[in-house]
Order: sequence, then C-alpha cells, then structure tokens
Amino acid sequence: MASLSPLNPVPAAFSRITDVLSDVSDVPHVSVSAIRAPSKLAPFATAIGAEVHADSSFQRATGEEIDELATGRIVVLHDPDGQDEWEGDFRIVSYVRAEMGHDMGNEAMLGAVAWSWLTDALAGHDCELVAAGGTTTRVLSESFGTLAARPSTIDLELRASWTPVLGEPEDIVDHFDAWIDLLTTIAGLPPLPPGVTALPGRRR
Repeated sequence: MASLSPLNPVPAAFSRITDVLSDVSDVPHVSVSAIRAPSKLAPFATAIGAEVHADSSFQRATGEEIDELATGRIVVLHDPDGQDEWEGDFRIVSYVRAEMGHDMGNEAMLGAVAWSWLTDALAGHDCELVAAGGTTTRVLSESFGTLAARPSTIDLELRASWTPVLGEPEDIVDHFDAWIDLLTTIAGLPPLPPGVTALPGRRR
C-alpha cells in the first residue's frame, strides 16, 4: 500500500469503503475478519478473509467430522489514476476454495457451474460491474504409503476479479454480500436468508 503523507493522502472514496468493510461481522456459518492486504497490486488495498463452518446437523447428515467447508478472501484495490485492464479505478479480487464431494468434483461442467454461482450472486444483489474474469481449478489430493488409508479429496478453487461500478462508495456492500453468498453456495449451503448480511444495510 502506498505510504501516507500530506502529499499522498488516502482518497476519500477508498477511505469510505474501508470504513464500511471495517464493520464486517460473523453471520450464520460464516466467520469473517480483516486480513493483511497485498501491497503491490495497487496504491491502496484492503482485504477480508472468511471461513464457512458446518454445524452438528450437517456433520450428522454426511457422516463425516467436517468443520471448515470453505475458505476465501476478497480484496478491494484502488488506483486513483485507474488501470486500463480494470476499466475503472477500483478492482475486486476474490479467491475461494472448498472441498467438493466426488460426484460434484468429477462433474465435467464444474468450472462453468462455479462461475455461474459467482455471476448469479452478483446479479442477485443488483451489483453493477465490468471487466469480470476468472479461473477455476480442481485440485485432486491422493495419499500413498503410510497415508494410503486417507480418502482422496477434490478441492475447487475459484479465482475471480471484477470492476465494481459504484454510484457511491457504500455500494461495495452489495458486492461483499454477493461474495458471502458465493462462499456459502460453494460450501454446499444455501445463500443467507433475506435480511441476513455480513455488513450493515445502507440507506437507499
């Protein structure tokens, strides 16, 4: 992050976004917290990490002792001069990882489905955006030798970024809540019920 000085103050719009994101709070199944933001992607950055946890009923239903269902982080970047590839002066960068059941993990269309979870979540929160892009990766882990008894696992990683079109800085709330919905969906849980949000509502 750029060093702060009277000649290089924090832009007001970015300051308002960091104020909004500082109010994140845990919601059912999801714990969120501020994390260290990358320092080389843009002059200004702020980041949030999240984990989706199972409850006892989910564990009983699956017959497995599973606690962490998915993890992720979301970074909001700001370059007052803008960047051509962003098509704007803000950029959201997201990373999500979750273990998949073997039926889903071996699904040929898993990557496209995962991308649709993101776009559907953004559309469901009326998020305006441009220049969205991303990749999905399946990670197969197999154990051998003394660890051969461990079952194989398939993890899905979704990396994505997009440029939010913000009428006002507080519109970042919609993008963050959409991301929380993505996390719960990729973890195999339904999106949060209406009215439940990791960020306080804003006046419209």
